[in-house]
Formats: sequence, C-alpha cells, structure tokens
Amino acid sequence: MSVEAWLAEARGRGTTVPEALATFDQLPSVSCDEMIGHWRGSGLPTGHPMAGMLEAYDWHGKSFLDVETVHPLVFQSAHGHRFAIDPRRVPLVLAPYRAVWAHPVSRALFRVGIPLLRTARPRARLRAVACRGVVTATMLYDHLPIADSFRRVNADTVLGLMDQRGAAPFFFVLEREA
Repeated sequence: MSVEAWLAEARGRGTTVPEALATFDQLPSVSCDEMIGHWRGSGLPTGHPMAGMLEAYDWHGKSFLDVETVHPLVFQSAHGHRFAIDPRRVPLVLAPYRAVWAHPVSRALFRVGIPLLRTARPRARLRAVACRGVVTATMLYDHLPIADSFRRVNADTVLGLMDQRGAAPFFFVLEREA
C-alpha cells in the first residue's frame, strides 16, 4: 500500500501510534526551505487526547514565512479570516478532558476570547533537527517544550509528529496551500 493510500485510510478509520510511528519512520526528511508557505492542517486520529481538539476550535493550519517567522497555530473565523494564536495561551492541559473542550460553551468562550489569544508575532522557528534518527525540518515553539517534526508524504503533503515532554506523540497532516 502506498503512503498516500495508508494516509487516506488512516484519516478515515484512525490508526495506532505504533503504526503512525512506523509510517513516519519510513518517510523521507523535509528541508526547512520546503516548509516555507501556508499549510492546511488536520489531526491524524490515533487515540491521542488532543484528537479533534484543534479542529473543534477552527484550527486552519500553520504558516512558515521563513525559518525565523513561523505561526504554529493559525485559525480561521466563520467569515474565512485567518489569524495566528499564541500557543502559550492555549490550555493544552484540557486535552484529556474532551467533555470540557468539546462543549459548545467552551467553543463559544474561545471565540469571545480570540482578541486575547491572537498574536501578530511569530511564535516558532524552523530548524533541521534529528528526529527518530533522521535530520528533518522541525518547528520549535518559542515558549513551550514542544517540537513538531515533519516528513514528506509527497511534494505538497507532510506528516507531522508533535513531541511534547511527558505526552504521547501527536500526529497531524499538513497540506500545502496554493
């Protein structure tokens, strides 16, 4: 089965962390320059507590303007306007509590609080870092102990692995926007 076919199937039915790691490990590295641009994101269902969390709040993806200017969390309003959120202000500690973050009241509070969460400043940067034995483009958050490493599925799709201290790996897919 091709990686593209596996990815399409895994997005629909879900997958396991070991299967996602095995697929990630077989993919080629990505250079930092290849990541420059705007990318639409989606989580890869593996049973991780964050599965669906960002999408519930209208996460759009990531923007890599250059290696020093990265917006790791880009959201989209109901009117289609995109804006960056400061990751330090996202309560990731709520990830295990799906009943809380998935509740309509929580999502409404998020929308009301957007002016406090927004940022025009980049909150991450790109570096070539060894991840699971392969040097590849990795997004390093400025203020959080999180690194997102990328591997190439094809020229316009990458598989991302979010590595956060004390948490299971979280997988996501980024697709380049035209």
